Amino acid sequence: MCQVGEDYGAPAPEMPPPPRAGRELKCVKCKEDLPVVVIRAGDAFCRDCFKAFYVHKFRAVLGKNRLIFPGEKVLLAWSGGPSSSSMIWQVLEGLSRDSAKRLRFVPGIVYVDEGAACGQSPGDRARTLAEMKLILQTVGFPWHIVALEEVFSLPPSVLRYLAQEPSGTKGAYKAAVDSFLQQQHAPAEGEEQLSQPGSQDPQSPAGPPTAAQTEAQPPTAAQTEAQPPTAAQTETQPPTAAQTEAQPPTAAQTEAQPPTAAQTEALSRLFDSVKTLTAKEELLQTLRTHLILHVARTHGYSKVMTGDSCTRLAIKLMTSLALGRGAFLAWDTGFSDERHGDVVVVRPMREHTLKEVAFYNRLFAVPSVFTPAIDTKAPEKSSIHRLMEAFMLRLQAQFPSTVSTVYRTSEKLVKAPRHGSAGGPPGPRCLLCMCALDIDTADSATAFGAQTSHLSHMQPPTPPAEAPTTPCCSAGVGRAQGCCQGAEPCRREDPRAHVIEQLCYGCRVNMKDLPSLDPLPPYILTEAQFRSQRASVLQEMQEYLIDSDDEAQTGES
Repeated sequence: MCQVGEDYGAPAPEMPPPPRAGRELKCVKCKEDLPVVVIRAGDAFCRDCFKAFYVHKFRAVLGKNRLIFPGEKVLLAWSGGPSSSSMIWQVLEGLSRDSAKRLRFVPGIVYVDEGAACGQSPGDRARTLAEMKLILQTVGFPWHIVALEEVFSLPPSVLRYLAQEPSGTKGAYKAAVDSFLQQQHAPAEGEEQLSQPGSQDPQSPAGPPTAAQTEAQPPTAAQTEAQPPTAAQTETQPPTAAQTEAQPPTAAQTEAQPPTAAQTEALSRLFDSVKTLTAKEELLQTLRTHLILHVARTHGYSKVMTGDSCTRLAIKLMTSLALGRGAFLAWDTGFSDERHGDVVVVRPMREHTLKEVAFYNRLFAVPSVFTPAIDTKAPEKSSIHRLMEAFMLRLQAQFPSTVSTVYRTSEKLVKAPRHGSAGGPPGPRCLLCMCALDIDTADSATAFGAQTSHLSHMQPPTPPAEAPTTPCCSAGVGRAQGCCQGAEPCRREDPRAHVIEQLCYGCRVNMKDLPSLDPLPPYILTEAQFRSQRASVLQEMQEYLIDSDDEAQTGES
């Protein structure tokens, strides 16, 4: 609209466009060099300051939580992707002599070959393994390559919670650091003249240098040699260029034998039987976790590091909510995950966004290997994981604080046991994800409570009268373990019901997309049968125990 006093003269001259962030500005840290990276609006860093910023984030997460003690064996879960590759490079630089505050744990790397589940041909899998081995030999850490088909040979004990001794308070961590430093400096007093500066740390004359002697005591490294790996070949590699500054010249390597054709076919049949891509991704993550846990327990690792970034954890939080895993968000997205007991999963990359990881890998030439995932080239609405990822990334592009807001929300989640049972014995755990079952049959308003009450009231079908009486249990499982009780029907007639009742709500929803339980690995079915038999025996024993109320009534009478 026209306004009073409006000037209709020549148009105003065009103003020059505002300078783009990071062009004519200086680094926000040193105020001297030109920036090369713009992380957020107004956060422009030069190369050196960005590296210091990136490394400080990684060290601060480990230093703030103080879960990894000096000399402890830590298994680095590597997928070949950008985040896990950057995590390995951070550990490699932290162990070098040039580092200001050196890391004091003993690292190892594990890689799980998932080519059979993702539809890769044998030739593609061989080329991928060759690229992986080239990078692993450059890094110089002890490494373990396992195929996903090995889940069909896992023992049932991998699904059992093994209690861990409490690590103590912050004072215990400080005492452990002081003791470690004293053990390092005490033998070095008489060996300073023999050690060469700039090459390696003084070694103890007790034996040849191993992968643990740089940062740990020699007995810790001996645990790796003492336990023979199943279906694996152990060999020693010659020193590499990276080992002169980070690792001793020898490192134990464990490479699994190629899987058999029967195992590959069984794994393909398992994933082909799953109906939806959402259930396939959850099943793949579960089997991968079980395999990494078995490797960690076999080779004596007490911690497992994963490369989950801040962006990935924000997506995982929203995905877990959609999948009905809201009760376990603190374990699925927190810094530490103690659901397995003796092996703790830590996420040191949770402060780094995918943008920061991509910039760091590009600027400092961090190698990575692209491996197609099970959802590669899948449409956006093919699974809940893909849909939630597209939603979060699209929202992050429009509102840059989306990922940080969701991530900060996950930090406030507390791992609180139900009904204050922190000091009591551990309750039943999910058969697949190994989280504590959120069972509450009294509150039938919840979906899980309704399903639990439905399963408890479900009666097995009665056999026809003319059918001949046959033993309902296998050999050695009969009346001695309380399965058959006279003329009553067997409690194990429906194996699927016994497996489902041992799962949490989220795993039950995923198991609906698996029509039959036969393709599952044997260790899952064996552990389900063992838990069912044990629960049956305990229930039968309760019938013969005298309750405290009964004793009181007997005394009054």
